[in-house]
Amino acid sequence: MKKDYVSLKRRPFLMPIWLAAAALAVVGAAVGFSAWVWSTADSTIVIVIRNAESEAGGLAARSLSAQGARRAERLARMFDGGKSPAALGAIYVQPTLRGRLTVEPLAKRLGLSAVAVGEPGALVRRALADHAGGSVLIVASGRDVPLIVAALLGAPQLPPVGDADYGSLYIVAVPRIGRANILRMHY
Repeated sequence: MKKDYVSLKRRPFLMPIWLAAAALAVVGAAVGFSAWVWSTADSTIVIVIRNAESEAGGLAARSLSAQGARRAERLARMFDGGKSPAALGAIYVQPTLRGRLTVEPLAKRLGLSAVAVGEPGALVRRALADHAGGSVLIVASGRDVPLIVAALLGAPQLPPVGDADYGSLYIVAVPRIGRANILRMHY
C-alpha cells in the first residue's frame, strides 16, 4: 500500500515537466519548418525571348537584319546589370546562328558565354536546376518560345508566337513552392 502512495505522489510532479518538454518540441518543430519554408521560398526568374530578325533567307540566313541587330543591342542595354545581385546568372540559347547572334552583345557586356541547349524541355530543366533562385535569359526560336513558357508555367500549351512578333519578352517567376507567374512585355 505504501508503494501506491509514492507512485501517485510522483506522477503529478513530473507531468508538468513532460508537458512542457512536449510543447517545446512542438514549437521547435513549427519554428524549424517555418525557417525551412522561408529559406527555400526564393524564385528563379526566367526571361524568354525569340531570336532577333535575320536577313532575308529565313533560317539559313548568315546574319541578323539591321532591325535584328538593333534589337540585340537593345537587349544588351536592357539586361546589362553588371555585377548587381539582379544581374543575369546565365544565358541559354538554342544552337542556331540567329540565337547566338541575338545574345552576343549581351554576353560580351556581362562576360558570360551563352550555353547552347537544344530541346525546350531540357533547356527549362537545366536553367531551373543550375540557377535556382537566380535570373536567366533563354533565347529560342518562335515555335519553341511558347513551349518553353508553358513548361515553366506548368501549363499544357500557350498560343503560338506570330511570324512577325520578334519583340515579345516573357518574364516568368518560378518559385520553389507554389505557382509560377508570368509577365509579358514588348521591347
